Amino acid sequence: MPVFLKNQTAEELHRLLGITLRQARMIHAAVIRTGNLPETQDELSIQTLETIRNAAEIPNLTVLDKTVSPQDGFTKYLLRGDGPEPFEAVRIPLLHREDDQKYIACVSSQVGCAMGCAFCYTGKMGFIRNLSAWEMVDQVIKIQADSTHPVRGVVFMGMGEPLLNYDEVIRAARILSEPCGGAISAKAITISTSGITPAIRRFTAEKQPFRLVVSLTSADPMKRLELMPVERLHPAIELVEALRERHVVTRKRIPLAWTMISGINTGEEDAKQLAELTRGIPVMLDLIDVNDPSGKYVPPSPEELSAFRDALRLHLAAPVVRRYSGGKDIAAACGMLAGRMDSALICSPADELSRP
Repeated sequence: MPVFLKNQTAEELHRLLGITLRQARMIHAAVIRTGNLPETQDELSIQTLETIRNAAEIPNLTVLDKTVSPQDGFTKYLLRGDGPEPFEAVRIPLLHREDDQKYIACVSSQVGCAMGCAFCYTGKMGFIRNLSAWEMVDQVIKIQADSTHPVRGVVFMGMGEPLLNYDEVIRAARILSEPCGGAISAKAITISTSGITPAIRRFTAEKQPFRLVVSLTSADPMKRLELMPVERLHPAIELVEALRERHVVTRKRIPLAWTMISGINTGEEDAKQLAELTRGIPVMLDLIDVNDPSGKYVPPSPEELSAFRDALRLHLAAPVVRRYSGGKDIAAACGMLAGRMDSALICSPADELSRP
């Protein structure tokens, strides 16, 4: 089997190809940043490069389509990799600071998703397959190649449940964060999960440097089960214990995501239940509007949102962040990625931050 160059860290290339670590870093940097092997150099002879060409391949995703939102500049890419099924990635523009214009890449970790969240179109596809690390890495490479500003962050919030493809997601994150690879700070790489408790414990035990965000959406077990079937296998009460353990190790606030659905999870009782469930754990809460083209679920009105935030300040007493979910007009917003079917979770950094 050939070595896939976008699928390995520099250390792994060093071992697999029998070259020096310095040579491996040079190969790695060239492939991740330009898509090609480097030119002959003092430390890379013609013979060495020929050996690598014979032993390795540079896999590439096919870009099938690209759609740019005329409203907010979010860009959706339709891609194909090792399998016949297309999947999507999204480019998030952060261009409001003249001296720090950049993009965030929202990448998919699976084709489809097995979690079946009621408010997410990706879940309606069901699970099709896991993506390889190189297919995730190449999503970022393709977005960068199409961009006039650098990609400075990555969010694993596209199609799929990243922690059900744990090894490949972590491998991709490592490649993207290597100084000789994607050179994206580990702190700027976010992995989102619906709450796979054993994988969260593994993530903590391994002391992974990447940011982990847990989608909670309701602290009421019955309500959460209706919205997020993961509650059946990994109940919130057990999930929170894993997060308590995580806080003990990291000594940092635990980021939670809350998809806001009018009349369902934005009342004062919801705020009280969340406060009770997370008592003793420093958290911060990301509020995200639901995006449901069917119209079954709708986001809260401004008045409902304001009242919910007041209740959170009163009962939760933790930082609350309102996330902007862009690209609605091109089906690129949170919960809308589904390959051509229109639709998962891409959320930009905060548009506002309130602290109690």
